[in-house]
Order: sequence, then C-alpha cells, then structure tokens
Amino acid sequence: MATIGIAGAGLVGRLAAWGLSRAGHSVEVFDPAPDALPRFDGQSAAAFTAAGMLSPMAELEAASPEIAALGLASLQLWPGIAEALGVRSCLALEGSLLLAHRQDLGAAERVLSRLRASGLAQAQPLSTAQLAQREPALLPGLQAWSLAGEGLIHPVELMAALHARAEANWHWKQAIVAVEPGQLQLSNGETRRFDWALDARGLGAKPQLPQLRGVRGEVITLDLPGHGLVRPLRLLHPRHRIYLVPRSRDQLVLGASEIESEDRSPVSLKTAVELMAAAHSVMPSLAEARIARLDRNLRPALPDNHPHSHCEPGLLRLNGLYRHGWLLAPALLQRLLQQSELASLNDE
Repeated sequence: MATIGIAGAGLVGRLAAWGLSRAGHSVEVFDPAPDALPRFDGQSAAAFTAAGMLSPMAELEAASPEIAALGLASLQLWPGIAEALGVRSCLALEGSLLLAHRQDLGAAERVLSRLRASGLAQAQPLSTAQLAQREPALLPGLQAWSLAGEGLIHPVELMAALHARAEANWHWKQAIVAVEPGQLQLSNGETRRFDWALDARGLGAKPQLPQLRGVRGEVITLDLPGHGLVRPLRLLHPRHRIYLVPRSRDQLVLGASEIESEDRSPVSLKTAVELMAAAHSVMPSLAEARIARLDRNLRPALPDNHPHSHCEPGLLRLNGLYRHGWLLAPALLQRLLQQSELASLNDE
C-alpha cells in the first residue's frame, strides 16, 4: 500500500482518488473549494459545467485522430466505472447524431471527410424517415448521420458518486501551490509528504505548467418537460460548434462557446442568443423551453490543445484536457496508473 497525495478535486482528482483507494492505497485529496458541491459560478471544477457528451468521432470536427482514439478507449472504460460506482443509469451509449441544414452541407462534408480519413469509424447517413423514427422531435428535412456507440454521461451525478465512493481524506479550502515527487506544498507554507503525488489541479497548476491557458466555455441548461430527445446531437455549422445533450426526460444542456479568454464573468448575450437560435433551428419545440441556468467556466488547455501527462517515480501529472475532460479522463488516467503500477480503473 502506498500513501498518495492528490492536488485537485475535479474530475481527474476524484477519479484518481476512487481508483487508487479502491486498489488499497491511502489517499488524501487537497482542493481550494469549500466543499465537494458544484456552485455554477464560474469558479468550481470545469467538470461540473460540462454537458457530458461522449462523442469521440464527432470531436474529429476539430480534434486529432489521437484524441478520438483516446475517447474510444474511455468509452470502453466508462460502463465498468459507472457500474462499480452504482450509477450505471447516469451513462447512456445509444449513439449520437450529426446534423446539418441543407445550406451547410459544405461544412458537414469537411467533418465527414475527417471521419473517413481517420479510419476509426464511419458516420452512417440517415434518411428522412430514419431520422424521424429515431428522433421525432427534430425538424424534418435535416441532413443527419449516426455515430454508433457514442453517448452521454451525467457530470454532476458522477462527480458526486466519485466523491462519495472514494475512501479518501478530503481536505477542502486547501490550495496547493506546488507539486513535486512525493510532496505537496500548501499555500500556508506547509509541506505534506507522500510516496506519490498526483497533480490534477487544472488551471491551478499554471505556475508549474506556464503554457496552460484557460479557454472560456458557456453552456445553457434548458427545461422542457417531455422534450423527447434521446441522443446527444451536434450541429455541423460553418461558424459555431453546437451540441445539444438530453440530461433527463425534462432537461437538456446546450453548448458551447469556445473563446480564447480567461474571463469568468456571466454568460454573454451574444453567446446565449447564438446557441439558442441554432438549437431552435433543429428542434422547434425548444421555443417553449425555459432557461434553467446559464453557466460558464474555463477549460485548461495547452498550445496544441492536447493533454499533458507525466510519470516519474513519486510523481504523476495530468492536465490540459481542454474540452475533452469527460471523454479523455478515464483512458489517460488508466495509462498513468498502469505506468506507475499503482492501480487500474477496470480492476474488480
């Protein structure tokens, strides 16, 4: 058994705490937040703000085949993780949809060509009748393609489950200013020593990873009882990257802006109008939806928008997951835990 100190209680920190404590290690987690709960104020863990879309192939719209391959690996891990946590109902893998208006077929074809070139999977075109059968709430006449095996996860519920099921000591209101092999330095000057230290601070790690930047993302939670949408969808648009994710039978999450700014102020009118107008253009019933929440946060990203992982004796680092946190965290963390020979996320 090893003693392990984790800096950061976002998705990576909680997933690591759960996996490592499950493997029998003694785990302590440190985070500046007041407690484990989300606050939707632009300050809490970015994982709380995410829509939870697990769509590696659709991410090829802008991401590399490496990101898609890691996402496909995570899709293999998530069912076992959710089952072990007792929240299998928080994960749905019914596939996802790519949509385009007829006037935007040029933009759609660019994305589809990237999918074909990747060799990882293919988008299956749907006829008007097939789309109407699968998702009757959508506007007739849209061009649509299906991506099998993709799906969604419920971030808030999963974050709560990871916190509840990890047998760890949680130290809230404790900021970590430096992570080195076998030690965490607290903001009060104290140094805590462990066999292993794991740096999962996101943007909090910027002093030690100066190339990190925050990318602003804004999302909208909508209430629409009985909306009928089953699968997450992505609208292929020449200017916007828009997705709509059913969170429950009465609620949907719409996102997301992508702005090169570390501004944490409330959602702008421009973003809200553009996102909602685009979503309404493919799902007319959204005209009667009510805005439940406007949220924003900063995604930790590196210059190439690829994640950073590091393993050396006594030290693990994982950061820069950008807009792919829920999609990439299991595969990346699994790789680090196996490199360190500390644990495996799919162990019974």
